[in-house]
Amino acid sequence: MESLKDQSQRGPKSSLEKLTKSETIELRNRHIGQSVTLFFKKNPLKIVRGQRQYMYDENDNEYLDCINNVAHVGHCHPLVVDAAHQQMKLIATNSRFLHDNIVLYAKRLSDYLPERLSVCFFVNSGSEANDLAIRLARCYTKNKDIISIDGAYHGHLTTLTDISSMKFLKINGTKKKKWVHLISLPCQYRGRYNLDQFKENEIGSLYAEEVDELIKNVKQSGRQIAAFIHESMISCGGQIVLPQNYLQKVYRIVRDAGGVCIADEVQVGFGRTGKMWAFEHQNVVPDIVTMGKPMGNGHPLACVVTTPEIAECFAKIGTEYFNTYGGNPVSLAVGNAVLDVIESENLIQNATEIGQILLNELNRLKEKYQIIGDVRGLGYFIGVDLVMNRRSKKPATTIAEYVVARFKENRILMSTEGKFGNVLKFKPPMLFDRQNVQQFIKVFDEILQEIHCCTQLSRSSSVSSAYSSDSCGPDLISSDSLSDEETVFYDCGGRSFQQQL
Repeated sequence: MESLKDQSQRGPKSSLEKLTKSETIELRNRHIGQSVTLFFKKNPLKIVRGQRQYMYDENDNEYLDCINNVAHVGHCHPLVVDAAHQQMKLIATNSRFLHDNIVLYAKRLSDYLPERLSVCFFVNSGSEANDLAIRLARCYTKNKDIISIDGAYHGHLTTLTDISSMKFLKINGTKKKKWVHLISLPCQYRGRYNLDQFKENEIGSLYAEEVDELIKNVKQSGRQIAAFIHESMISCGGQIVLPQNYLQKVYRIVRDAGGVCIADEVQVGFGRTGKMWAFEHQNVVPDIVTMGKPMGNGHPLACVVTTPEIAECFAKIGTEYFNTYGGNPVSLAVGNAVLDVIESENLIQNATEIGQILLNELNRLKEKYQIIGDVRGLGYFIGVDLVMNRRSKKPATTIAEYVVARFKENRILMSTEGKFGNVLKFKPPMLFDRQNVQQFIKVFDEILQEIHCCTQLSRSSSVSSAYSSDSCGPDLISSDSLSDEETVFYDCGGRSFQQQL
């Protein structure tokens, strides 16, 4: 057999040839950067095809996809595939010539948005979109400073890692730039203003007051705000639904200070939360909207939509905007097909109705298992916050990792988010149905019951004597008599792990 070294030197195999999983891993280790991470490091999945809300490995095992918010209308939807195929037969790139696809799609997209948002800049990824949005904001306001939310993520380009604390705080020796201003993650469960201490209708205002104080301090230092950028619902920060009226109040404060407001809809746009745009839940109209991931259903398509006044700022200073692949005919044919499917298959209504059923079922499990501290979300954007103790809300990070691994063994794909990696995230293709909910809840219930009944504690005899050996997990996990130094050991079906309490 030809060696992997010989294979890599002569180039990739044709699409009809196959590598074994071990060959794929060996080539990946050799030729792909180590920082390009995979799910399931110890035994990564090799996915070879997808259909609707399912993915298939090299052995044709079927996995229910609960986390892929890119394959928005389902993996390899035939209408989307055909749209790309038909346009590819005509012309694929058309950078600086007239073409109907770009103008018709721009018109259709703007019809989904508030009237003042009517000018489009097409790009290839959400990162490109957010970077361009910041450029536009700075050009329009003639200011530099950016306000972002602590724990948010806006992309991988340099400017975006500079404003995304979950990125720059992980880089050794990296400090926050002077032009970056972080505000508190407006979490109603773990945040400084939470539902345990404040009324729901108070929390948004309390978090917004921080922005007012921050801007006063910024001005006193001689700096000016160009923009406030936010995810309309915060994904990487832990599947956070913004408090009532939060954006209304923050928008007013930012605009009064001369800044513009950028809504990052890359993760949550196109109906995922039960509305076309998640910012609609806050009754606001942004100055700039960015979108990406689901827009092309896996094809590289993203966009910045803004007002004519902001869009004109580039032309006024003589800046030409050019993007080699942005707005190409194939991408826009795909984007148009995605909108067709969203409309014809009533996917926004599906997210609203089935998403609520799932939330109800998850809350039922919350009543049953103390390890679930919080269930939050809208539509098909849901987070389940796992805790060691409901009173302290100590994150159950290791348990969350275990739950994800057990889901995988049951051929359901899940992952985690949040600062502590303890929030199970749920962002499936929009075709997710009642049967999928039943399958997911059944398996989740079994996993939680497994943890519940196989928990054993290793601690001092005085503590051990307080609980019989056949006590069950959640009662022990949530016990307020356990100290922060104690460790829970699990031995479930031959797999053991431990979690500091």
